[in-house]
Amino acid sequence: MTYKMKKTKNSINFVAEVGCNHQGNMRLALKMIDKLVNFCDVKYVKFQKRNNRELLGKEKYDMPHPVPANSFGRTYGLHREKLEFSIQQHKNIQSYCKKKKIEYMCSAWDITSLKQLIKLKVKHIKIPSACNNNEALLKTLFQKFNGYCHVSLGMTTKKEEKKIFELSKKYKKNKKLILYACTSDYPVKQEDICLLEILRLKKKYSKKIHAIGFSGHHQGISADVAAGTLGVKWVERHFTLDRTLKGTDHAASLEPDGARRVARDLELLNHALKYKKKQILNCEIPQRSKLKYEA
Repeated sequence: MTYKMKKTKNSINFVAEVGCNHQGNMRLALKMIDKLVNFCDVKYVKFQKRNNRELLGKEKYDMPHPVPANSFGRTYGLHREKLEFSIQQHKNIQSYCKKKKIEYMCSAWDITSLKQLIKLKVKHIKIPSACNNNEALLKTLFQKFNGYCHVSLGMTTKKEEKKIFELSKKYKKNKKLILYACTSDYPVKQEDICLLEILRLKKKYSKKIHAIGFSGHHQGISADVAAGTLGVKWVERHFTLDRTLKGTDHAASLEPDGARRVARDLELLNHALKYKKKQILNCEIPQRSKLKYEA
């Protein structure tokens, strides 16, 4: 049985993060977009942008990859360069997404990349967990960007989390802020997903920011639907065409059928997550007449 329901203004948004799973191959990136549109019915796709020399510095740039089997280059910096698209390539991807009617989003890992993305006039920029304590990066985001500011909270203390919120409030961008419950491991064990962090974030920030999200790096899809039940408005998962491909993120990513199921199930959940409007629903009346014992 196929379920196809119209999205509502309260829909839970599902973001398929391509990230670096395109392996620096533009044809593969566009193929992934096609699959998300034509098979998965996903409305948001996210990439990543890095200026690797700015982000890593000379010492880290010239170090070997910590997991040589996953490396695409002689040094970690060269590995990252192999996986990096230029800003012109990102512009081309953005245009392709517009043509395919899927929203292009991107993570900024450094100030140069952030400024480049702002010039592209994107509506959604994300700061990854690895960079959310970069105060200069956050200030630039809140000062210069007028779209929605997504920030993941993996590897983050409550003190650091509070600082992110206070900065957004200082620059009057807290109502454009989306904070994501997240555990930074690849893949995350079930016991480390910690879904109840969503409730903590909702209690603390739901009236002060735009929304709460969930960014998952686990295997399977049950936690994504559970996150929707707990009240997030954004769910993000890494996306790949093949989990066995070379690279760290593929094992923690959804393949096309998984992405399709998450997008579908979150939309079905959105329609189901409500109280009854009256004691006996219209659909129950004939069943009550046929089945109910009347005292």
